[in-house]
Amino acid sequence: MALQVILISLVAYVLGSISSAIILCKLIYGVDIREVGSRNPGANNVQRVFGIRAGITVFLFDFFKGWAAVKLIGFTTIGTGSELYSQIQILLTLCAFMGHCFPIFFNFKGGKGVAVLAGAMYAIHPYAALSSIVVFCIILAITHYTSLSVLITAISYPLFTNLLFARVLDQEMTTTVRIFSILVAILLPLTHLSNIKRLLTGKEERFKLRYKRSR
Repeated sequence: MALQVILISLVAYVLGSISSAIILCKLIYGVDIREVGSRNPGANNVQRVFGIRAGITVFLFDFFKGWAAVKLIGFTTIGTGSELYSQIQILLTLCAFMGHCFPIFFNFKGGKGVAVLAGAMYAIHPYAALSSIVVFCIILAITHYTSLSVLITAISYPLFTNLLFARVLDQEMTTTVRIFSILVAILLPLTHLSNIKRLLTGKEERFKLRYKRSR
């Protein structure tokens, strides 16, 4: 079983390293997304530079690779519902997240991992993840700051997981999943330190839908 876990962890990292933002923008637009806009190879920057359809495409791909990384556990013989099962799910999540942030195919310079974590969160506990996504949409609609919406969502996720679901709606939730929710609230702010600085200094750019490539 140890060999199984090692192999699927490597696959999860490689999967995370496939940067849809970099690949899509180079193939379709002939542009390195890391050299335009905010220079971040993520859905928000792609949307900002090339329009909403490109941004949604990147988000969905990154969301799916986070979801798919967690689902790799299906190639093992570990029984569902156990602490070990949850621990391997979290391991796969972290491997995909690290692959996205430090991709082996792109000189270890990647994105911030929001969509990847969202996909993994959905695979692990879809109801808590969907609740957090609703929070993200509400905060974005109110503030128009993507980064602030991500930060508040990161904080809301462990609250939903530990207070609402673990105590009321899903009392069989494993301790590992509860701890993971807290880890999410730590990881996302760490990948958004530059955004936090810009928010505090009033220099953060507000989210604005773009339907075609900016000039």
